[in-house]
Amino acid sequence: MTKRHYGVLVHGAGWVATQHVQAFLNNPHADVVAISSRRLASAQCLADQYGLSGAVCYDSLDAALKHDSVDIVCVCTPQHVHCENVLAAAAAGKHIVIEKPAANSLEELYAMQDAVRKAGVKTVVSFVLRWNPLFQTIKRLIATGALGQVYCVETDYQSYNGAWWGGWEDGRKKATAVSAMAVAGCHAIDALRWFAAPDEFEAADPVEVFAYAGGRRKGKTHQYNPITNTWQDYAPMEYDGLEMALVRFANGTLGKVSVNFECVQPYTFPIEVFGDRGSIRNNRLWSAAFPGQKDWIEVPTICPDSSDVSHHPFQGQIDHFIGCLQSDVESHCNLDDAVKTHEVVFAAQQCYQSRRPVSLPLRDDA
Repeated sequence: MTKRHYGVLVHGAGWVATQHVQAFLNNPHADVVAISSRRLASAQCLADQYGLSGAVCYDSLDAALKHDSVDIVCVCTPQHVHCENVLAAAAAGKHIVIEKPAANSLEELYAMQDAVRKAGVKTVVSFVLRWNPLFQTIKRLIATGALGQVYCVETDYQSYNGAWWGGWEDGRKKATAVSAMAVAGCHAIDALRWFAAPDEFEAADPVEVFAYAGGRRKGKTHQYNPITNTWQDYAPMEYDGLEMALVRFANGTLGKVSVNFECVQPYTFPIEVFGDRGSIRNNRLWSAAFPGQKDWIEVPTICPDSSDVSHHPFQGQIDHFIGCLQSDVESHCNLDDAVKTHEVVFAAQQCYQSRRPVSLPLRDDA
């Protein structure tokens, strides 16, 4: 194992970047040596917020990539520029942390995949819920056989996304955000894949998708604010706020996943896993492994019950990625794996047009 320090360039200085910076600062094998953003003032503000007096700030990614001692680029920009950022970082030979969603189209996704493979760099995509304590507990229960053989998984992302979120101006537009499933529902798709696989550090391969889109909010200006529990007028969402998909996996497991940007309620992330020896509903377990069980066993753990990025386990993701670099191994959540999650997003879009099930993988040479 080669242990060394890694110099980190954080590109993008918005809400999510704060958590990446903090996670790298907490890792003894990483230093944030540079920050870049479209506006130099934003990069400097982020550096000042974390006392990074030694970090150099840039308003150009190309210039920042030439900074001495940069080993890792952390892409924290809006989703519609992720592709160009990743292509530049890969061409510069840097390892890459990629915020989700990784790309806005299949063409972008595959171009990124090709560039990373050609450069021989390592990646991790920020499906950080894989490091949530409840997720880790569920995966260990599945891996140790407490549920028997899993045959069905259901996951949902339920959050009235709107102007309360700083990224909403880009996030509400079809051209820059694509869909509710792309913006945030991809977290639920990734969770579906994660729990549908039997091994602790494995996600299942989807082979078929059928989906519906609907809701009542698209194009309407009157919207709810779940933070203040009030209503306001704002520019409308340009895509359907509700998407529901059925997914069949290569191992025979069936899944149901949804994203709901229209639910007037606090954020929730429901999880249900069904096996032939037990079931899980969020943090409650019923299993044949416990003879005489009279009620659900409740696990007192941290659940994915907030959309605030400060609640998300970025530390686990970053520590994992640094460990992968030190051990020269690929992450279970690298770009190749994340392509499989994103393909469900784009298969759903195809299904809305064809009204037919869509077979995966979508890439011809996969």
